[in-house]
Amino acid sequence: MKKILPIFSYILHPIFISMYATLFYLFCKGDIFTNQEKYYVLFQILIITILVPVLFFLLLRSTGHVDSIMVAETSQRKIPLVLQCFLYILLVKRSIVIVRYPELHFFFLGALFSTILALICSLFKIKASLHTMAMSGFTIFVIGLNIHLQMQNPYWSALLILMTGVVASSRLEMEAHTAKEVLIGLLLGVLPQLLFLYLWL
Repeated sequence: MKKILPIFSYILHPIFISMYATLFYLFCKGDIFTNQEKYYVLFQILIITILVPVLFFLLLRSTGHVDSIMVAETSQRKIPLVLQCFLYILLVKRSIVIVRYPELHFFFLGALFSTILALICSLFKIKASLHTMAMSGFTIFVIGLNIHLQMQNPYWSALLILMTGVVASSRLEMEAHTAKEVLIGLLLGVLPQLLFLYLWL
């Protein structure tokens, strides 16, 4: 189990969660969008939430501002988190607009607020688990979408609750975080998503 758990820290890295959430959203509301539109949305998410951060990370690592993709030190998190905030703002203003993708729009707004809170924590040298923050936010989004679309399918929600626990355990097993930091990450991920659920449920 000790060898398996760390794998989840990479598969469910925060950088991939936006893509997972978008894929789930498009799958659930598949009849509304054409295949061309789905590919277009996924391409935007790929560029904005994965490729740009990866290229920026490589730049930061080459200049010595970060030393690992896990960004373990709170002092190293400020610049990546600021970038993430700008990318989320770009998404909700230009790409994932409320008129066309209301539920996904509010998911990214919640993710933006979570990122801002994580940035504030880092400014006060409070370390939060960004993995747990991202996974718990994604889980609340899926639960809300399940209720909103009346999918009557508890399996996705149950799986993601389980995966959130697995990710939290993985971070503890890797000694990347303390239990307190995992709990802070959980709260930062859950609370903004719950707040925005009231606007679209």
